[in-house]
Amino acid sequence: MKIHQLPMGARFEYEGQAYVKTGPLVGSGEGGQRLIPKYAVLKVLDGSVPKTAAQATPLTRDVVLAAFADYHASCAALIPRERQSELDAARAAFLKAIE
Repeated sequence: MKIHQLPMGARFEYEGQAYVKTGPLVGSGEGGQRLIPKYAVLKVLDGSVPKTAAQATPLTRDVVLAAFADYHASCAALIPRERQSELDAARAAFLKAIE
């Protein structure tokens, strides 16, 4: 695994020493901080790495549309009737943008 694939706080081994990821390319260990080259192949310690947002299951279109429909309904309940057409236009622009 490479340093950029690890989440902050992950423990890894590099050149025989244990480090904790404390920055995008930085590991902290007993000897202090060290710049870890992006190309370096690291051994993950503690068995597994927690999932990050990038590793999580991607959202499906249906999930996004359902969440947006809920959001739109909440907004519609908050604005006056005379502004509903503006909200509907914004909704239509959003849906067109994600096509």
